[in-house]
Amino acid sequence: MYKYLLVFSFLVSLSTGISKAHASDYAYYGFQPDIVTNYVAVQKKMGYVRLTVELMVKGDNLAIVEHHAPLLRDAIINIIGNQTEAKVKSIKGRAEIQLQCEEQVKELLIQETGKPLIKKLLFTQWLEN
Repeated sequence: MYKYLLVFSFLVSLSTGISKAHASDYAYYGFQPDIVTNYVAVQKKMGYVRLTVELMVKGDNLAIVEHHAPLLRDAIINIIGNQTEAKVKSIKGRAEIQLQCEEQVKELLIQETGKPLIKKLLFTQWLEN
């Protein structure tokens, strides 16, 4: 029994070490301040969204992503500004917007640097009116 416990402990510590090594391959860049922009609401009214956006950055490319942050921020604002109220207010719509923003950010980074540099774009807070 002790032998199995020892092997189990070894495997758990090994997998934890692998997870930590893998997790350290990424850093996070958060746009500051939060992004606040308008979207097209019903009856030609304007609604607004306030969101916190984090980029999961590959390796040591954080400084490069930070350098291009104004371009990336503008792209995110333009995408959200062209959305309908129904899309902004639905969970499925938000997921689609997030994916669209991620694809656009990766495309812009490829144009500017030759590499996508990010693994994921995350909306960590979303408030709409």
